[in-house]
Amino acid sequence: MLNQLTPENCLPRDAERATLVGRVWIEGTGPVLVQVRPDGVYDLGAVAPTMSDLLERPDAAAAVRHNKGTRLGDTAALLKNSAQDERKTALPWFLAPNDLQAIKATGVTFVNSVLERVIEEQARGDADKAESVRRAVVAVIGDNLSSVKPGSHEAEKLKEVLVAQGAWSQYLEVAIGPDAEVFTKSAPMSAVGVGAEVGIHPRSHWNNPEPEIVLAVNSRAEVMGATLGNDVNLRDFEGRSALLLGKAKDNNASCAIGPFIRLFDDHFSMDDVRRCDLAMEVQGAGNFVMRGSSSMGQISRDPLELVKHVIGPHHQYPDGVMFFLGTMFAPIQDRHGPGQGFTHEIGDIATVSTPSLGMLVNRVNTSDKIPPWTYGTRALMRDLARRG
Repeated sequence: MLNQLTPENCLPRDAERATLVGRVWIEGTGPVLVQVRPDGVYDLGAVAPTMSDLLERPDAAAAVRHNKGTRLGDTAALLKNSAQDERKTALPWFLAPNDLQAIKATGVTFVNSVLERVIEEQARGDADKAESVRRAVVAVIGDNLSSVKPGSHEAEKLKEVLVAQGAWSQYLEVAIGPDAEVFTKSAPMSAVGVGAEVGIHPRSHWNNPEPEIVLAVNSRAEVMGATLGNDVNLRDFEGRSALLLGKAKDNNASCAIGPFIRLFDDHFSMDDVRRCDLAMEVQGAGNFVMRGSSSMGQISRDPLELVKHVIGPHHQYPDGVMFFLGTMFAPIQDRHGPGQGFTHEIGDIATVSTPSLGMLVNRVNTSDKIPPWTYGTRALMRDLARRG
């Protein structure tokens, strides 16, 4: 993992003109808001005390660009020090860039993921049955729903046909129905950042990474920037019952966000997010490599439409929202035998990347072996008060 934690990998391709913000841990001080440049990492404490506060500023990008904060260290050195088993407390290391925001996610927003969720449901979480179920499902509903606009008259007519054939699914309901699936991925302050280990439940035997764009949304429902996320998912748990979604999604270290939030400015906007192509790679023991991609151009609902399903007159988030937009990445590459598809092994290195946002790198472990989450909102308020 150390070889991948470099500015060349983790920073955007146009890092010199990108407005990048994040958080670092300083031993004895706690989390510190920072600006990240190719040449160094700079304290943003004079601009805002928390990431939530920074994103409330209408001039957030301009305020960051004019920041004159203290240089805390070399970007390359801090990235290297972010590897969980290599950290030296004399140096800062990067945390997830968000802090007080709610962490929400939307699901089945791409055709590929729709099909795989239906397959999970039909296979009842049994990976051995997935391939035969996949053939049967595709034979009924096909493998291309991209022309169907969610909530449209055409979508309603398709539902009627599929119900008549006994092929309707709760996943198809949120994929092409009027209401998007929105769920709580993780608690505020619980996400891990670049270089950290990500967790899978120790009883899970069928699971996968989910590479996603994560929008940074303030309390006024304004999208202020974007970053990368890995929505680690337990396919066997969710496949047994959709009511196990919380257990499938929210475990210690199962939510990775980072490496940095790129704020919207003259060089980066929502249109750039819409054009993003995400690359996913998993490297494991025995020279195992799995690669895949997820193109935002194939999302079934526009990102700003999805934001309206999360925050607005029906639901408020005074500290803002970090919002996972879903993925079309559906790993079916066999790892342990024909028809069994993909599942993680301990020690896998998972990377999510796109040129405009950089690369998020994490190693896989079970949630009970990763250091427990102990630093929450009370601790942050205590440290901010102590620092004045």
